[in-house]
Amino acid sequence: MSAEAVIDVANFSMSFGKTRVIEDLSFGVQPGETFGLLGSNGCGKTTTIRALLDIYTPTSGTLLINGKRFSPRAGATLGYLPEERGLYRKEPVIEVMTYFGQLKQMSRAEAKKAAGEFLEKVGLSEHASTGLHKLSGGQQQKVQLGVTVLNRPKLLILDEPTKGFDPVNRRLLMDIIEEQRREGATIVIITHQMEEVERLCDRILLLKDGRARAYGTIADVQDEFEGARLQVAFSGSLPAEPVSFTARINETNYAELEIRDGASGEQVLRELLDAGVEIRKFESSRISLEEVFLRVYGTDTEVAA
Repeated sequence: MSAEAVIDVANFSMSFGKTRVIEDLSFGVQPGETFGLLGSNGCGKTTTIRALLDIYTPTSGTLLINGKRFSPRAGATLGYLPEERGLYRKEPVIEVMTYFGQLKQMSRAEAKKAAGEFLEKVGLSEHASTGLHKLSGGQQQKVQLGVTVLNRPKLLILDEPTKGFDPVNRRLLMDIIEEQRREGATIVIITHQMEEVERLCDRILLLKDGRARAYGTIADVQDEFEGARLQVAFSGSLPAEPVSFTARINETNYAELEIRDGASGEQVLRELLDAGVEIRKFESSRISLEEVFLRVYGTDTEVAA
């Protein structure tokens, strides 16, 4: 992993008593990228993050942020949104946000100004003086996110950030995450929403039983599990014994073809044309991340962070 990596995890293992939770895990997160940490319940995602933040002591291996073991003194440069939310529920929203901003080394005036701007952005400005406990779960989630990004941290770790959001607010939150990215933040997002991963993430790590089962760019992971697919709308009949492809779906006027090893899309197209097939659409696509997940987990499809 590059010496410039924001997060560098090397040969990390973690046991609780006789139970091994993480087994020899290594990965890195580069500056400015959005990194997806994926997997089902109990796969080791939260354990990894807690070890990275020095909440747990690793059984073996190293977990570094900007080349160093994390220290609470460096907390102002990190925004962490845990899966288990925790704010002072009886206090007014603006005061809660201002207080946490001050904990992140902002002045009271700076924190209050930034909190007001965030509440305006997410449609909660009219609730600035409302007790947090009087807000809906989704509104409280927005406040929690605001606390996380208030001081524009250089590293964001977001555990299930869209949990409990409807589609409109999920899109709003994703836009906020993208805004942080444009400003140069490095982002780690833990989620089971595959469409969010495909939209936001540069690279991913898919865990199962504490081991890395897929790691790399989305395209690399898709190609690891299956090469490119071709979607073909046509008239006629596909070759009975094709040389360059395998037909995964073959309907009257539509087929999905998997290119065989060593062949190319151009070879597939030529074979179809030589067989007299009239092509109306010929497009390349990849296996979805949801399909990758299901292949890794098989019938064990419980997907939660």
